[in-house]
Amino acid sequence: MREDYLVSYDVNTEDKEGRRRLVRVAKACKNFGQRVQYSVFECSVNEMEYEKLRSKLVSIIDLDRDSLRIYRLKGLRSDYIESYGLDRYVDFDEDALIV
Repeated sequence: MREDYLVSYDVNTEDKEGRRRLVRVAKACKNFGQRVQYSVFECSVNEMEYEKLRSKLVSIIDLDRDSLRIYRLKGLRSDYIESYGLDRYVDFDEDALIV
């Protein structure tokens, strides 16, 4: 069963290693979801994928300098998200996307 998660991060980019971590965190998130803000991703994953995502992100960030938050979203997307302005959300489970 898939569940929705919101992943947000703040990586200290004052040095080269921090900028490298920022890129690595973004790439890891892209493998599991879609970017909805610069440092915010919506991910729809099963339990195994969630564990991979979480462990990957925790292994990348510097626990003393960076911040990572993962929110489990319960219910239908329409129950917990209000979006105003530009919304590039793509429902990958929607039948219309199958070509």
